[in-house]
Amino acid sequence: MFLSFEGIDGCGKSTQARLLAEALRAEGRDVVLTREPGGSPGAEEIRRLLVEGTGERWSPETECLLFTAARRDHLERTIRPALAAGRVVVTDRFADSTRVYQGAARGDLRDMVDRLHALMIATEPDRTFVIDIDPATALARGRARGGGEDRFESLGLGFQERLAAGFRALAREYPGRVRLIDGSGTADDVAARVRAAL
Repeated sequence: MFLSFEGIDGCGKSTQARLLAEALRAEGRDVVLTREPGGSPGAEEIRRLLVEGTGERWSPETECLLFTAARRDHLERTIRPALAAGRVVVTDRFADSTRVYQGAARGDLRDMVDRLHALMIATEPDRTFVIDIDPATALARGRARGGGEDRFESLGLGFQERLAAGFRALAREYPGRVRLIDGSGTADDVAARVRAAL
């Protein structure tokens, strides 16, 4: 099974991905917990280019190409081998992030994003959980977290609001795969909603 977590920066998706992986392992499942950009040595190198530096470091088009390159390496070296071995893959972000970030919020590039995805990735998760939270709350969380991986947070609240709208639209576009999860309350509250949706 291939499961992905999506949402705006600071929504809690990384925590939820980890909690679900832990819960599935406790049930005896063999789980690979991974992330994007990253999840393989080559993709982790590309990650640094994407998440560090100034907000306008790359054009949306260049970002899309870099994310696709990282995703392809992740798919080849981590995701496909794990699925072929019968393992459960839980990823913190996958292609839906590119659909929303570069395809809608950073530029009107959805057609290019979809064409690149079809050509180079051609894989979708079995289930995607979008953690839905107030953008101002999420942005405050992200800023409080600190660290050097804050390039997208640096684009401000308006950008986070466009992202949130983009992820909600994605849930409507792919109702068979995407589940919108209320991100309010404690991490355990959200984890219970994720498990119910799974």
